[in-house]
Amino acid sequence: MAAVLIALKDLRQRLRDRSAYLWGIVAPLGLALIFSLLFSGIASGSINVKFSVTDLDGGPLASQFAAVLEQLDEQGVLEVTSEPSADAARQKAADGDVDAALIIPEGFSAAVSSQGTSALEVVANVDSPIAGQVARSVAAGFVGQLNAADTALGTYFGLEGRFPEPGEAEHLAIEALSQPVPLALAETTANSKELSSDTFYSAGMAIMFLFLTVQFGVLGLLEERQNGTMGRLLAAPISRRSIVVGKALTSFILGIVSMAVLVAATTLLPPLKASWGNSLGVAILVLAGVIAAMGIMFVVAAVARTPEQASNVQSIIAFVLAMLGGSFFPVSQAGGFIEKLSLITPHAWFLRGLGDVAAGGGPGAAFPSALYVALFGIVTGGLAMFRVGKVLKP
Repeated sequence: MAAVLIALKDLRQRLRDRSAYLWGIVAPLGLALIFSLLFSGIASGSINVKFSVTDLDGGPLASQFAAVLEQLDEQGVLEVTSEPSADAARQKAADGDVDAALIIPEGFSAAVSSQGTSALEVVANVDSPIAGQVARSVAAGFVGQLNAADTALGTYFGLEGRFPEPGEAEHLAIEALSQPVPLALAETTANSKELSSDTFYSAGMAIMFLFLTVQFGVLGLLEERQNGTMGRLLAAPISRRSIVVGKALTSFILGIVSMAVLVAATTLLPPLKASWGNSLGVAILVLAGVIAAMGIMFVVAAVARTPEQASNVQSIIAFVLAMLGGSFFPVSQAGGFIEKLSLITPHAWFLRGLGDVAAGGGPGAAFPSALYVALFGIVTGGLAMFRVGKVLKP
């Protein structure tokens, strides 16, 4: 009962000075919203690409290439406009009015039908390298089909043992291009363990600020000493264990409430609409995350001399673990040593566990990651218990 009374006193104090609201809700929610708005388009793979096409040939194959671009425009893959001259197209690409210009030279269709030589010209803006690669891929794909059709025509007339009649090769080339591709790369729907951008940044900011939110309870041990009230607690008819449990209970409640509010808010707010997955699986991971944050905070409180020193050290630890654990960007994309090093952090395992839950695994899928996260807090908290007794003195 003494531990509960101590926790209630600390909670009232934190709610009164509004520090818990700032670090536990406002800051992580605000940063999640900012990161989501900034990087959601990049993370989802959607880019706004503007092309211009200039047809100097006017032949059937050039018209077919322009039709392919128009089809991509109708599908919303890219935006296509037409330019009358090659110089105007190059100038628009240079000025950045379009990301890339595709120029079909004069005599393009005739060169293809007569097995001659020609080339599609791609002019990309220097500030749009990704769009330039897209334009190059589109042109290369079409030219690859033309070359395949040319090979097919050569094989056909070789087997026939004759030369094509006037206009026959061009007609057969168009017919060959209209045939379905025998081998193509296609997408299929499958469960993904990769979090959406909104969910990733919501979870990353939540677990990072969790390590700052729990400090308000454990730091109370140092604040009691600094304020001169530790002596009164030690003189009261309560055990030293009750004092430590009371401070830990404050951290635990603040951490759980903060994470619960963030999960609900990021799920319901229209700008984010995060998808955390199975509620029970998320609850298991949140509980493990709070234990991990409390464990590292007890270590800091056990070695620090003042509340200010402990708060500064805890902030450094929280941000280092967050960056290394992938709260700001997926560390797995870096690969190598950094990816392996990130696995020592509870943040990486927390986000990995959320990915397993998001893939439809349910509560059981969250357990392996949650076990490591909880063990991180149990081990660090256990080590802190050997020294925390030195803090319990006037």
